[in-house]
Amino acid sequence: MRTLPRLTLVLALVTALAACAGSPTRESTGQYIDDSAITTKVKSAFVKDKTVSALNIGVDTFKGEVQLSGFADTRQEIQRAGELARDVPGVRSVKNDIRLK
Repeated sequence: MRTLPRLTLVLALVTALAACAGSPTRESTGQYIDDSAITTKVKSAFVKDKTVSALNIGVDTFKGEVQLSGFADTRQEIQRAGELARDVPGVRSVKNDIRLK
């Protein structure tokens, strides 16, 4: 009689843990938090750098891969944004889709 409640509890825990697992197209909860931290650090680096307009550049991170989008005034700004993003710890790769205005 006592095994049924325990079995139910174990099944509930396994189901809850499985829901937190990542997949090729979805992030785990931990990965989502890590990616949010990377995005924040990249945006912070843009704000600190005087050559990059942080307001005009979007940053998205998925499993450590950073995608930059938006518009820049110069090619140097596009290049610098990519360099700053690559320098952030945890960034595995950078896809720079920033375009000239």
